[in-house]
Amino acid sequence: MKMSEEQRHWLLKVFQPERTVASLPGAASLTEEARAALLGLDPDYYSAELAKLARGVKASARMLLAEPDMGAMIDRLPLRKDARIFALGDSRTSDPQSWAVILQELISARRPDDNITVVASAVSGDTTTHGLVRIGEVLAGDPDWVLFFLGLNDARTQGPKPTKTMVHHEETARNLAELRSRVTSETGARCLWITPVAVNENQVSQHWALSRFGVRFRNEDIAQVATAMHGFGDPVVDLFQRFDASSLNEWLMEDGLHFTQAGQQRIALEIVRSWCELR
Repeated sequence: MKMSEEQRHWLLKVFQPERTVASLPGAASLTEEARAALLGLDPDYYSAELAKLARGVKASARMLLAEPDMGAMIDRLPLRKDARIFALGDSRTSDPQSWAVILQELISARRPDDNITVVASAVSGDTTTHGLVRIGEVLAGDPDWVLFFLGLNDARTQGPKPTKTMVHHEETARNLAELRSRVTSETGARCLWITPVAVNENQVSQHWALSRFGVRFRNEDIAQVATAMHGFGDPVVDLFQRFDASSLNEWLMEDGLHFTQAGQQRIALEIVRSWCELR
């Protein structure tokens, strides 16, 4: 089918083929042309739009750094020189304009001599169960901090009359506890939990792509994931509370699920605002 500009933009923001096939032996040789083909996009368009998204990230970082207190907050982040930060997440983190990419731009611009790295370990559609598989690559990277923005897809349901979520909320809590145990027992890293944000339930169920696969969410299920993140005594950035229903349309794409550039920028701000107060 012939895709609209809106549809092509959505595919670029939500799916990154190189991340989906990262565990396969030939993943490293997946060319940009091949990635474009997997999304059904023209290679020249794909390259130009990725460059445009990257420029948007830099613009978001500049806008944030222009705010009066942002520079001081970046300076106060509890990060040593050469620190390595891993962001474990799903499509809201794998987005080329994600909060993690913006965070890297902010730190690099404000603290260029500190050589701090932000690594997004994120795959579209991942649940906390997938996180248990991928946590090994995070631990192997010798992290100083692991930022968990994971669990939204645990609350996902499939079909017009679903009877269960992808991962039961009790299993989600056990998975999060196991992820934390791996980090604290195998590394000296600290954990920062970022709760999933609510969705626009009606827009998700009616979206041209999500509806094709029967994807649905209930915010009451997402709230249970957010609650589970508060049980460890670690710092939590409670975005579920900060992004209330009245503000969702301001920050979400037309699918009611993923974030616009402005939404990702806001997430980066909220994370820095909370994180800089920790010691």
